[in-house]
Amino acid sequence: MTEAKPYHFSYLQSPGVKKEISEGSQLSFLISINFSKNGTILTLCNLPQCNVNKSMLSRHILRIFGASWRRLRISPSPSRRFQGTTKALGFIVPPPVFVAFTHHDKDVDEENSSFFRSVKLGRAIEVESRLKNGLTPNTRHSLGWTGLHVASFSGQKEVVEVLLRHGADPNAEDDFTNIYYAGREKGMHSLDVMIRRQADFSEELNVRANFRGCSPLHYAVLSNEKNVIEVLLKGGANPFKKNDYGKTPLDYAQGSEIKTLLKDYGKVYEETKRLKELEERRKYPLEKRMKEKIVGQEGAITTVSACIRRKENGWIDDEHPLVFLFLGSSGIGKTELAKQIANYLHKDNRNAFIRLDMSEYQEKHEVAKLIGSPPGYIGHDDGGQLTKKLKEFPNAVVLFDEVDKAHPDVLTVMLQLFDEGRLTDGKGQTIECKNAIFIMTSNLASDPIAEHALHLRSESEKINEERSKGTLEYEKLSDKITISRRFKEKVVQPILKKHFRRDEFLGRINEIVYFLPFSKTELVGLVERELEFWCEKAKQKHNVELLWDNRVLHYLTNGYNVYYGARSIKHEVERQVVSQLAMAHETEQLTKGSSVRLSILEDQMNPGPETDKLKVTIKKDGKKDFQDLSEPFSFSSPLN
Repeated sequence: MTEAKPYHFSYLQSPGVKKEISEGSQLSFLISINFSKNGTILTLCNLPQCNVNKSMLSRHILRIFGASWRRLRISPSPSRRFQGTTKALGFIVPPPVFVAFTHHDKDVDEENSSFFRSVKLGRAIEVESRLKNGLTPNTRHSLGWTGLHVASFSGQKEVVEVLLRHGADPNAEDDFTNIYYAGREKGMHSLDVMIRRQADFSEELNVRANFRGCSPLHYAVLSNEKNVIEVLLKGGANPFKKNDYGKTPLDYAQGSEIKTLLKDYGKVYEETKRLKELEERRKYPLEKRMKEKIVGQEGAITTVSACIRRKENGWIDDEHPLVFLFLGSSGIGKTELAKQIANYLHKDNRNAFIRLDMSEYQEKHEVAKLIGSPPGYIGHDDGGQLTKKLKEFPNAVVLFDEVDKAHPDVLTVMLQLFDEGRLTDGKGQTIECKNAIFIMTSNLASDPIAEHALHLRSESEKINEERSKGTLEYEKLSDKITISRRFKEKVVQPILKKHFRRDEFLGRINEIVYFLPFSKTELVGLVERELEFWCEKAKQKHNVELLWDNRVLHYLTNGYNVYYGARSIKHEVERQVVSQLAMAHETEQLTKGSSVRLSILEDQMNPGPETDKLKVTIKKDGKKDFQDLSEPFSFSSPLN
């Protein structure tokens, strides 16, 4: 190489700073920069084991330097700028120019990256040693992937086995998208992201492609590593898991051998999953799950659980979807029960619950909003609010809220949906949704149901009594619910027929579920749950402890309004309790570390529930006694 004048680099944050690299300094990357009249050509080379030796140090052609580096500005000018927070070590030679980088922000980040490099290079003993010393097997790289992702793509079977043995999640999703999006998200230049992706994962992946949602099995299939695929499948990898593109590992399989392997294990996985869920349902019945989230509504929970149980165990007509009509006044748990059904069936998948407010479909032309506009009309390409979501998740739980407000033409569309389990959108495409669950809510007949509540509640209390004695099994609960046929036929059915005006629509409903007004015991439970919510909020936000007794619970139930249900209890707690706490906070009577006690103040002259008042006392941090909350303002007239 002929002698030439080296190009010099300027530093925005540390101008003129240069330092010698000692023997043994590790250079992680080599970037070759060739300057020409047409611009700059940049080439990246990975140097995972390159250390500076005496020979390099003895050559006068090298100039060693150090700087804070983040962004490389590429231009025909020989002057290059390095800025940001990433430590850089490099050297300059005559054209082409070579710059070597160690690219980690902190020592802990360097240690994290070295783990992923060990995984990438197949150092199983070193990886296991780190795991035994406390490193978690699901440790994520700062850019989003886990060690199992790296080992799976690199074909490091032994490392995959080590990670799985120590509890690595075989279905963990990669959070990395591409170098540009990740750069914006992390505040890094895309070149920096590319360097780290190639060093700590692989040089073979397209840095512009989106990998978010990919599991280790996706990566193993992409690299065509059959041995690793088998290990992952035996370790519990889900062959049906989809990435952000909606693609499963099978969609990326290239050879027939791997395709067959994935299909065969897919059957095994489904059967194993079914047996596992069955055992889980036996140990933790649906009724029990629902009651942890919903206060009261014994009959409604029992009826719905029985139908879901039939569906899960295959005792249902596969040609028709499951359809419910929830009847009862506002604020008594209809919508919440629908949400819990979706959570139970589809875990925390947000797309699994579709809620449509039918008050938005009161006009004839608004049918197009539901299924999409026909060709030639505005909004044709957008699709319908229902069909678009059902196409994405055909097994969803769909809630038609306040269905009694919908236009009759909308009900016609719903009838087709309930009867055939399919729906044709504005583009002429058919969406199959026979496995979906459709729930309609309505306030129709809420007053007669409320009047009938005493009778229904007495039957529910009999069920509770039998359950407490241990004489009633969960599978037989539905047999014990006896809403009188006379009440259905003589009271509820005429109201429903008068409104919907079609027997075939009502005939497609599998179960009409009745929601009753809350009993006194259930109201106390609602108040307690609401106070516990604010107790947690007070502790988290203000470091304030909130205390109360049973008399406070019974006192706050007086704010219950049968027409607003649980919402009236929520508003009563906010008015009586939270408003006073906010006032005390504003007037600095309530400070961090304080304790607040709620109690009932009786009127000594005229004792009784109607004259009782809620009393708030506060004990500040470091004080021994509780002090009454004083009024911050005087409401007496200044003229008096």
